[in-house]
Amino acid sequence: MSRTLLVRAALVLVVLTLAGWLVATRPARLGLDLRGGTQIVLETRDGEHAKATAKTTDEALEILRRRVDELGLSEPTLTRSGDRRIIVELPGVDDPQRAVEVIGRTAELTFRPVLGIDDGTATGDPAGLVLPDEDGRARLRLGPAAVAGSQIEAADAVAAQLGGWNVNVTFRGTGVQAWAGLTGTAACSPMDDPRRRVAIVLDDQVILSPQVESTARCDVGYTGGETTITGRFSAAEAKDLAVLIRGGALPVPVDVIEQRSVGPTLGRQAITASAQAAVAGVAATILFIVAVYRLAGGLAAVSLVAYGLVSYGVLLALGATLTLPGLAGFVLAIGMAVDANVLVFERAREEYAAGRPLRTAVRNGFSGAWSAIVDSNVTTLLAAGLLFYLASGPVRGFGVTLSVGVLASLFTALVLTRVLTDLVLRGNRLDRVSGVAHVGWVRRTLERRNPDLMARRRRWLVVSALAVALAVSGIAARGLNFGVEFTGGRLVQYTMSSQITVDQARTAVAAAGLPRAVVNEASGGALSVRAGGFDDAAEAKVRQALTEAGAGSVERQRDERIGPSLGAELRRKAVVALGVALAAQLAYLALRFRWQWGVAAVLAMAHDVLILVGVFAWLGKPVDGVFLAALLTVIGYSVNDSVVVFDRIRELVRGTRGRRGKRPPLAELANTACLQTVPRTVNTGLGAVFVLTALALLGGDSLVDFATALLVGILVGTYSSVFLATPLAVGFSQRAPRRR
Repeated sequence: MSRTLLVRAALVLVVLTLAGWLVATRPARLGLDLRGGTQIVLETRDGEHAKATAKTTDEALEILRRRVDELGLSEPTLTRSGDRRIIVELPGVDDPQRAVEVIGRTAELTFRPVLGIDDGTATGDPAGLVLPDEDGRARLRLGPAAVAGSQIEAADAVAAQLGGWNVNVTFRGTGVQAWAGLTGTAACSPMDDPRRRVAIVLDDQVILSPQVESTARCDVGYTGGETTITGRFSAAEAKDLAVLIRGGALPVPVDVIEQRSVGPTLGRQAITASAQAAVAGVAATILFIVAVYRLAGGLAAVSLVAYGLVSYGVLLALGATLTLPGLAGFVLAIGMAVDANVLVFERAREEYAAGRPLRTAVRNGFSGAWSAIVDSNVTTLLAAGLLFYLASGPVRGFGVTLSVGVLASLFTALVLTRVLTDLVLRGNRLDRVSGVAHVGWVRRTLERRNPDLMARRRRWLVVSALAVALAVSGIAARGLNFGVEFTGGRLVQYTMSSQITVDQARTAVAAAGLPRAVVNEASGGALSVRAGGFDDAAEAKVRQALTEAGAGSVERQRDERIGPSLGAELRRKAVVALGVALAAQLAYLALRFRWQWGVAAVLAMAHDVLILVGVFAWLGKPVDGVFLAALLTVIGYSVNDSVVVFDRIRELVRGTRGRRGKRPPLAELANTACLQTVPRTVNTGLGAVFVLTALALLGGDSLVDFATALLVGILVGTYSSVFLATPLAVGFSQRAPRRR
């Protein structure tokens, strides 16, 4: 055994041992869409006393952290995103509205003197405020704040003796004297005089304006440093008020721009469905790869299982949060991980067919496929990186898992499979069972017929143009069904104990006050309702209307709320992501190949994108964040296929240099390259198709659209790499002026 083989084997053993230890000892960190809970995205804005900056946002985050801790929630997560956004994740929260009310309030608590009753003819004291009292019966003219929330030591919710709940407040430092001065001034006014009242103001709202009792002396007031906020509070209201007072005021106001919640039942269903899809898809991929490549395919299957272990272990080591799109990306990456193995095995078959010994053929297969493997995976990494930096929410998790999957597949294919093949295929006696000597039916058919694809390149260009025209007409005629991420508004998914038709549901929702709502059927008998102006009161009416329409017991399963500003920003990000993806791919391909080939690959990529968007327009499927993840993945896959073909063309062109006599035309070399790479494209595509089909059939409603988009993208990308990108590359190169 050579020293190089020993080093590779030791490296494989260390990596697999470490990955197994991580999987056995570290639990997976699940996103809220898998374990259930609520995610709230807050955005700070300029306030009366401070501007929204990174510093004030950090201060607000710490105050929000104290509020969340006071709520007693388990494993909450608060992080700053950018300079003005705060992402709050609350696992297991079944009442997201209460969490929003407590967390999202500025909570600027002040105690102010009442200067009198405003009759509506005056605007109030220039130094004060005019606010309605707690009953809304009178408008109070209030003076400047005498006691601030920062001067409060403690606040506790206590049960009142005669029923209800109160909040006991204890002042500290200068707050003791300030409270005594405020109540002492009020005590100098006659009883029943408005000036004898003290207004307790929370976020410019009078929550209580009690009258100072007769026990307080004029100019002395209450000197004990304590007071009780009494009112018609329920237990929950009193506790929430105490939490706000203890947590302190936020330095700047915050707005809720996004709110997502999902029930734990839906999360468990997604995990189970994804696991079933992964098992079915991987099993089908393994059976296929073994049938095609025999013993070599069996070694690739072992590498595929090791790939799953390594990539999952890396995700655990990074502490990555596994979201639903991320889980789908992990399953998809398993199906695409066979690509590098297929490239190696196909090159080894070519080397063996040229008369080289088995071990030499396999060794040359690894070295010959190296450039195509690297170039094709770099393009996928570019798409995954764009997902991570330009996307948000769960879609970023898809970018992380896809990146980890690409790197892990490179290790298992180029190191682990290399070690296994060197250990097993050490003698020529394994020629028949190795699979290297076996010629697949795709390659046999192509060798027998030897079609001249490039001679008909104008025909393929016309077919592609017609397909693009059909897609564009679908976009123009039917429009795009933008998801709530891009349009703003609210989307609620319901489960019902009794089934009703979508038309009945639309009628009920319209009768509940949402005539323009988009009502669609989801899997498992669920129903989704999306609309703008969809507040909690309207949501309660929708549930009641669905019940009266015959739906029986109606429960919320998923709740997503996106502000209009965030929706506009996500639309801009989507356009920027697509534009940057095209530019990045063009720049990379121009560096690695001819610039004409880079333009051809980018045009083929745009062709694939337009067709995929057009298919979703014709089908009326939602264009949301998950679709954006699928779209960027299709971009990477499309360029991946084109790169493999271009790499073979470049190799053939280099092989003709220095040859005496007339060199073959580029169209002939391109045709040969296409015929040589089609078996790899078919075998790799089928591996991904098996997994995506399993996701579409077993993955549940949350993954059907994702799998559908990728299935369409893979089929179109496979076609465009041979019948569009290559003819365009040949045409552009023939028109380009020759260099000396």
